[in-house]
Amino acid sequence: MGSVIFNFYVDNFGTNNIIWFFYILNLILSVIAYKLGFARELPLLKSAIVYTLLAIGVIIITFFSLVKFPMTETLIIISVVLGIYRYRLHKERKARQ
Repeated sequence: MGSVIFNFYVDNFGTNNIIWFFYILNLILSVIAYKLGFARELPLLKSAIVYTLLAIGVIIITFFSLVKFPMTETLIIISVVLGIYRYRLHKERKARQ
């Protein structure tokens, strides 16, 4: 079974710029997952280092997406679950006050 997003992109847009599409999409989803689940307030230089290393690491995820592993779909699920968690946490903290 192939990746749903990969098949959708190829069916609708062909194979032009597929690497950049998956790299940017995976980078955006990875940044969202990082911010929702793991980010702490860091100084500017440390934040720049973290995001640079994240951008480099997403290259590996992009290659997995191109061989039709469901990496992008997994990042979408991670982002949704962490978003729900953060919303519930915010709601609970607001109820305590």
